[in-house]
Amino acid sequence: MTSPAPLISARALTLSLGRDAARVDILKGLDLAVMAGETVALLGPSGSGKSSLLAVLAGLERASGGTLLVAGADFSTLDEDGLATARRGRIGIVLQAFHLLPTMTARENVATPMELAGMADAMQRAEAELGAVGLAHRLDHYPGQLSGGEQQRVAIARALAPRPALLFADEPTGNLDTATGTAVADLLFDRARQAGATLLMVTHDEALAQRCGRILRLADGRIVADETR
Repeated sequence: MTSPAPLISARALTLSLGRDAARVDILKGLDLAVMAGETVALLGPSGSGKSSLLAVLAGLERASGGTLLVAGADFSTLDEDGLATARRGRIGIVLQAFHLLPTMTARENVATPMELAGMADAMQRAEAELGAVGLAHRLDHYPGQLSGGEQQRVAIARALAPRPALLFADEPTGNLDTATGTAVADLLFDRARQAGATLLMVTHDEALAQRCGRILRLADGRIVADETR
């Protein structure tokens, strides 16, 4: 029997910004394979490259060099429009800043990306996902009427409603107090598991990282440790 292919496969991955004397090398030849169903923490000090690595793996930033296959798509050959198309349906993203549209209700914030992607029953799917994150009673509330924890729950619902293969989270509890952050982290792991999504999470929090099955430690744009728990 052949082994299943990795959901993410990166070889000699680099990211550089600027040119000539102003060039800054952020990622420096990373090799990485992530299998379906894993929960992976990207851990490291500020400036180590963890958020940049997540941005490249999620197709938010184009790598400068190397090869990158994500959920069957060759990200290393795509331009920005191609990456945006490839993300659709494959990848959900939860950021530290909630990035909800202030003029849309919770239901509309979750449904609109699916509608733009031409998915059927977007409103019904949005309602179901908001119910799953405990916000069935807040469907018609606007972001300004929601607490920080509630806004992040909406962001999690928005990311998972299309049932992506991959869920990326960048400091998802960074703007929340300890108790709310713990509750949101519990929800993030639970919903990713129930949705069957592979989870990659950037964090500076060692305790949060320890909840993942695998920890990648970054320093100076390189993976310096790969720990399976």
